[in-house]
Amino acid sequence: MTAPPNALDPVTLAVIQNGLVQVCNEMDLAFVRAAFSPVIAEALDRSDGIYHRDDGALIAQGDLGLPVFVGTMQFSTQAVIERAKGVRPGDVFIVNDPYLGGTHLMDVKFVKPFFYRGRLFAWLANTGHWPDTGGSVPGGFSANATEVEQEGLRLPPVKLYKEGTLDEEILSIILSNIRISDQRIGDIKAQAAALAIGEKRFTALLDRYGEDVVETAIAELRARAAQQMRARISAIPDGVYTGEAYVDSDGVEDRPLKIALEIRKAGSELHFDLGGSSPPCRGPMNSVLATTKSSIYLAIKHVFPEVPINAGTFEPLHIADPHGTFLYAQYPRPVSGCAAEVSQRIAEAVFAALVKAIPDLLFAAPAGTSGNFALGGYDPQRQRNYVMYLISGGGYGGSRGLDGIANGCSTIGISKTTPLEVVEQYYPVLFEEYALAEGSGGAGRQRGGFGVRYKLRLRRGEARASFVMDHGRFGPQGALGGDDGGLNTVLVEQSGRAYVPPHLSKDQDIRVVPGDAVTVSTPGGGGYGPAFERTPALVARDVRRGYYTTAEAAERFGVALDAAGEIDAAATARLRHARRGTSDLR
Repeated sequence: MTAPPNALDPVTLAVIQNGLVQVCNEMDLAFVRAAFSPVIAEALDRSDGIYHRDDGALIAQGDLGLPVFVGTMQFSTQAVIERAKGVRPGDVFIVNDPYLGGTHLMDVKFVKPFFYRGRLFAWLANTGHWPDTGGSVPGGFSANATEVEQEGLRLPPVKLYKEGTLDEEILSIILSNIRISDQRIGDIKAQAAALAIGEKRFTALLDRYGEDVVETAIAELRARAAQQMRARISAIPDGVYTGEAYVDSDGVEDRPLKIALEIRKAGSELHFDLGGSSPPCRGPMNSVLATTKSSIYLAIKHVFPEVPINAGTFEPLHIADPHGTFLYAQYPRPVSGCAAEVSQRIAEAVFAALVKAIPDLLFAAPAGTSGNFALGGYDPQRQRNYVMYLISGGGYGGSRGLDGIANGCSTIGISKTTPLEVVEQYYPVLFEEYALAEGSGGAGRQRGGFGVRYKLRLRRGEARASFVMDHGRFGPQGALGGDDGGLNTVLVEQSGRAYVPPHLSKDQDIRVVPGDAVTVSTPGGGGYGPAFERTPALVARDVRRGYYTTAEAAERFGVALDAAGEIDAAATARLRHARRGTSDLR
């Protein structure tokens, strides 16, 4: 019989809590070390977790896992549980269907039943971003797709491993429908090996503390996480708070998509309503329900980072299904941009709403784009096809007392840009520039951090480039009077001709040949508080460091500098007085 939750002493509970996380951390490390694709091995676009045997609820996730997968893997595990028949030790399900608790098709999930002493005890699951799953363009990020079939191979939950043996027939179907299939077997085996490591480590934990004790600890940790989250929410003043964010376009129709969020706070609960958002779109910026909900989960975790992650963390968060909007995608709506881009706009809307209620805990909007850039082609020197996939960082928003971080990872995870040396080793490209995007940080009392600017040139062979990015039309939002961050820009040089995508941040299938170059500048974070309240000495320091020009210092911060870079106090006073007067008129 299971002991009551209060039977565990705090030390044992803490040790088991850390033990569960360590199991997931070891899965993460095993996955990274064994993976073939740089996007997993170097960029860390993956996650591992432990889930409840009955409802798929999150028990634990690794410290280095992508936050956006926290929620979505719950939903995909639930989809497996609903469809699994006669599971046995060694079975491993593969699934990437976005409508069954997924994200986009490139995020491929493995789900494995975990047995302890002959009884199903839990489920282990992980997600890895495959560089290609077929579809109309290399890399899967089709900016113009109008149905999900154009984005790649869609897999419902099927047993890829049966009692530990790889099903060669299912594998052949998968490999026959994706590019660079000869390189995928390494990632498949790495993903399965990570779950095998988790199985061993979880078994050791249960052997040490006993099945009943661990079960009790899991239940207690869930209850305590819910209690901690409710305590944090209780500090927010009761009321209704609204926030908005915009996606540049859907990639097909060149008009923005609106995310309209209403948060109602009552007692220790938060209620989220996205029903006022834009209707379903033709292009691939639709978001499936699992990603929409997970985006809110990760946004709240950003606000209250000290609350541990498990299913209890999300119990006080009530999200109405946004029927009739592009945030509740159903088959066959295309969704390739939902996890990497739309999710971050949803989080931005959450931040914009709550900064009005708890400004000391919030911040201006971060860059909010993963900067998805895929390049696929044939390398004549190596005599093989390739698909290169890059993600890039951007600026964080300023916050009370702190400027934003430059070149931070995206809102949805800890993924990072693959080291340039690794990219150049794998693919026929040469980076000619990789630098801060000076001036991209939004002006504010605490300025936003800076994005990055990079330029790469194709060295040999012919290739096709695709982009699914965002914030090319609207910069990341400033907070409490701060200015918006700088825009995302894309420039393709084709035989000396400059090409800018009509949708600014989204395009696909752009032909490039040797000598052609691509330059990308990522967004800076929004500013926090009025820019003319920024300490002039800090503005002068930023100018000396090359972050802003003297003209930008005067225009954006109201700080006048002389030829030597020293502050002209009288001119600064006049600029700030004039700006304050203009603000009063507004």
